[in-house]
Amino acid sequence: MAKPVLVVMAAGMGSRYGGLKQIDPITEQGEIIIDFSLYDAMMAGFEDIVFIIKKEIEADVRARIDSGAGQHLNITYVFQELTDLPAGYAVPEGRVKPWGTCHAILAAKPALSGNFAVINADDYYGPQAFQAMYEQLLNSEDGMLYDYSMVGYRLANTLTEHGHVARGVCVINEDGKLVGVDERLKIMWKDGVIQYEDEGGAWREVPADSTVSMNFWGFTPSFLEELEAGFKPFLDDAIKNNPEKGEYLLPRKIDELLKAGKASVKVLPTDERWIGVTYKEDKEHVIAAVRAMKDSGLYPEALW
Repeated sequence: MAKPVLVVMAAGMGSRYGGLKQIDPITEQGEIIIDFSLYDAMMAGFEDIVFIIKKEIEADVRARIDSGAGQHLNITYVFQELTDLPAGYAVPEGRVKPWGTCHAILAAKPALSGNFAVINADDYYGPQAFQAMYEQLLNSEDGMLYDYSMVGYRLANTLTEHGHVARGVCVINEDGKLVGVDERLKIMWKDGVIQYEDEGGAWREVPADSTVSMNFWGFTPSFLEELEAGFKPFLDDAIKNNPEKGEYLLPRKIDELLKAGKASVKVLPTDERWIGVTYKEDKEHVIAAVRAMKDSGLYPEALW
């Protein structure tokens, strides 16, 4: 079996990589969050990385990645383009928003032949998470059900102190398998506990040890076939009902496959702490957290 591949969804990072809004480094060496994910992935055993980007930021991304991680890993770049649609479909008038994370992964299909993991480019996931996912993918094989996986984080380890975030709160059965994901679009620390705002505007408490998804998934090649089969039905609905903003989203597709009884998703629990910059006030915390991890010996002073 081919070694698992890591897919990095970076098409939404154009404004942060390019021009005047280039993402701020979080270390004295100029490293950014994705550098730590690539390092952790390499240490876990990943050798091949597929970056999903927009064509117009290729030069900026290559300049940043190829001189660092690209010296140690096999990097392939693929492009998510708004116009990359099946025959007979056209971009609706006024549409500028990408078609979503499922469409992004479809852009990577030509570069994938075996099992693969998917992450966001702007989230820190931690070494333990990559190790667990790599070992899982080495043994993932479809049977009566598709054999997928997801790294599950403790909710309290994924929040910022500076405002609300969106999190997928997982429903898990006694076998450690994912049953469903409840999307909480506004969840935060409030009055000393974690709460989310429901559709009626009321705030409801969520246990701090709830398992949440941070979009770190593991798939067999069957997922690509399912994404392709579902793309036209998605487009038919989106073009009719939400032509400017409809998105083909990863958690919804997985939930659809679970409800159809076609897939099994093993949850890989981790105690790792998520780190990310949701609000500008988060940057100082991220810099301090990374500095502490280097000081503890978790990472070398210079990753590359």
